[in-house]
Amino acid sequence: MPFTPFHMGPGIFVKALLQGSFSLMVFGWAQIVMDIQPLFVMMTGEGHLHGFSHTYFGATLLAVFSALSGKYLSEIGLKIIGVSNNSNPVKIMWRVAFVSAFIGTYSHVALDSIMHSDVQPYYPFSLGNEVLGLITVSQLHQLCIYSALVGAIIYYSVQYVRKKHNKIR
Repeated sequence: MPFTPFHMGPGIFVKALLQGSFSLMVFGWAQIVMDIQPLFVMMTGEGHLHGFSHTYFGATLLAVFSALSGKYLSEIGLKIIGVSNNSNPVKIMWRVAFVSAFIGTYSHVALDSIMHSDVQPYYPFSLGNEVLGLITVSQLHQLCIYSALVGAIIYYSVQYVRKKHNKIR
């Protein structure tokens, strides 16, 4: 699913479950990083569309890069959009950055493995892709959309309950 928002659906669901222990911004950055190689191939016509970046080995390396760079980029982004400021700074813990980046890159490989025949997720250990066609592309898209909707409902419900609980105190 190169360059689609579908990958964010499962990320929103995970954010709802893990709340402050997960950074949706680092997760989103990891999605972008994962698709740089396919973008390069699409622009140049050179290489394997879903190559090394779309293997679990490649995703591991890209997760480390995404965590190291995404922590700082996300903190800057939160300042720009006004969520973080000098009186109320938001800092993303390293553990959160790494968890978010690894979930981001691994879920990216998993989702793309289901729908793209050129993905070899276990390379260099195996050239096979046992999950290809596990569900239809339409079902995969629906799964991603529904996970976003359910995740958003859970996330905002938890936030509402927390605010209401804090007002009682």
